[in-house]
Amino acid sequence: MGNDIAGPNSGASVPADGDNRYKAVQRKLKMLARAMDTASGELAQLQRDMRQNAARAEGLAVDIANAELDRKFVEMTNQVSIALGGAAAEVRKLHETAQEVSGRTHAARRRHARLYEALDTVRSGRKERTPKPGFFAH
Repeated sequence: MGNDIAGPNSGASVPADGDNRYKAVQRKLKMLARAMDTASGELAQLQRDMRQNAARAEGLAVDIANAELDRKFVEMTNQVSIALGGAAAEVRKLHETAQEVSGRTHAARRRHARLYEALDTVRSGRKERTPKPGFFAH
């Protein structure tokens, strides 16, 4: 996965570098929130698809039983249906987590802006360089 917060294949990877300037943090939070929103939507679709496939497998098991095929095929198809239903329940949990992370990321971005935007405006408007944060703490 390297040093990307959202992962290399997400389409919205966020470099986990040491750039903690105001605008960089805002950009990273925005990208993370967008990636989580996208993941949430994709997980919701995956859950729907898994539930549909579970229902289809259950129906197929009934059809196999009605066709009087060997009982082991009915059992295997039922097991697929049960497994898909269980996987869909776990995807739902992951979807809820993605929604929560997205919401918290949006909130963190708003709070960060509320706390530091005015300071960034002042620092960005100066011609003179200003000390890095924490300079006066030593």
